Amino acid sequence: DELITAIEVPLARWASRSRYLKIRDRESYAFALASAAVALDMDGETVRSARIALGGLATVPWRAREAEDTLQGKVLDEATAQEAAEAAFADARPREHNAFKIPLGKRTLVRALLETRDMKG
Repeated sequence: DELITAIEVPLARWASRSRYLKIRDRESYAFALASAAVALDMDGETVRSARIALGGLATVPWRAREAEDTLQGKVLDEATAQEAAEAAFADARPREHNAFKIPLGKRTLVRALLETRDMKG
């Protein structure tokens, strides 16, 4: 019998600053109400490139390419992070019972972007 205890993945240069943020109900340890995975390649305060995936907000996770494109070549501040969040959810069509997830998803992405920006990379 064998047991895998670790997997080592080489760090990509563009992922030297990366963060996963999971928002969940206080009583739950399972599914995220919203989640954001962010990887940034920065040149000082300017975003060279970004990779963003969002989860817990739709039937499947998705890559937020519109948000990535919004960030490229810009200084990442709160206004730019908010602009990226708006781009990520521009085509969102919530159902009646889960409309709360759009503002939650936007706040989650903004927080993940700013926390990732502030990491040493």
